[in-house]
Amino acid sequence: MFKPARLKAEEQFTATQKKDKQALKAKEQARLEIKEHVAKLRALRLAKEAADKKEAAEKEAAENNNKS
Repeated sequence: MFKPARLKAEEQFTATQKKDKQALKAKEQARLEIKEHVAKLRALRLAKEAADKKEAAEKEAAENNNKS
C-alpha cells in the first residue's frame, strides 16, 4: 500500500536526475545551434569582405589602366 520513504526518495531522485539530463541535453543542443549560426555568419562576412577586396582591387586596376 504505502511505499517506504527511502524507495519514494530514490524514485524522486531518479526522476530529478532524468529531468536534469534532459535539460542539459537541450542546453547543449541550443549552444550547438548558436555556434553553427555564428560560424555561418562569420563565413558569410569573410566571403563578403573577400569579394569587396577583390572588387576594390579590380576597380583600382581599371582606374590605373585608364590613366596610362
